[in-house]
Amino acid sequence: MSWLGKMIGGTIGFALGGPIGAVAGAAFGHTFVDKKEQAYLSSRPGARETLSSNEQAQLVFFTAAFSMLAKICKADGTVTDSEISAVENFMKQDLQLDLNGQQTAKNIFRQAVSSPENFDAFAIQFYSVFNTQPRIIELMMDVLLRVSTADGRISNEEETMLLSATRIFRFSTTDYGRLKSKYVKETNKYYAVLKCDETSSNEEIKKQYRKLVTEYHPDKIEAKGLPEEFIKFANDKFKEIQEAYDYVKKERGL
Repeated sequence: MSWLGKMIGGTIGFALGGPIGAVAGAAFGHTFVDKKEQAYLSSRPGARETLSSNEQAQLVFFTAAFSMLAKICKADGTVTDSEISAVENFMKQDLQLDLNGQQTAKNIFRQAVSSPENFDAFAIQFYSVFNTQPRIIELMMDVLLRVSTADGRISNEEETMLLSATRIFRFSTTDYGRLKSKYVKETNKYYAVLKCDETSSNEEIKKQYRKLVTEYHPDKIEAKGLPEEFIKFANDKFKEIQEAYDYVKKERGL
């Protein structure tokens, strides 16, 4: 994660405001420079290192993810052991973060838990960067739902935040319901992965499968502003789609 090394190394020559900038600055132990200082730095020999636009997007995604997870975990008043375990599993198993990456994620999480900003503020800033990338929006909703259901249920407070995210992200309630059913038993999870239900026709399922495979193909998901570790998570989504389709094909004899 090239941007992480730059962040740990010192002040970065670009502006990142809002709640995400505040949390990231606190987590890395420094304040981001403003645009005027950025211009000054870039005109000097040996100026401080800057992040590329892609690296900036990666930083926003990474910080927003663990900030929103922190707010979700704290939604009902306390952060439970099962929620902490779910976040750590996400770091280690899904993202395969190294020790530095894990520590960075934990620092962001802790800063966000105590941040005066609410969940919506982080969600709005995240959406302002990724509003044209629906697959990244869906990945974020998936992560939020996974951690929310870590203790086997979704509290009213957590549900309120999740529904707020769907409105901010312009994520349809139908897609939310199908995604939710992966973690809370409402419909067959394999159909939910394919964004179908058990009443869908064989042709509808095939069409939806082809659409999802195209959207989540590894060649398409790369260069979307995701850190390397999140690309791995997206690739796991591709495998999940394949497995779901294999299950439905077998069940229906396709």
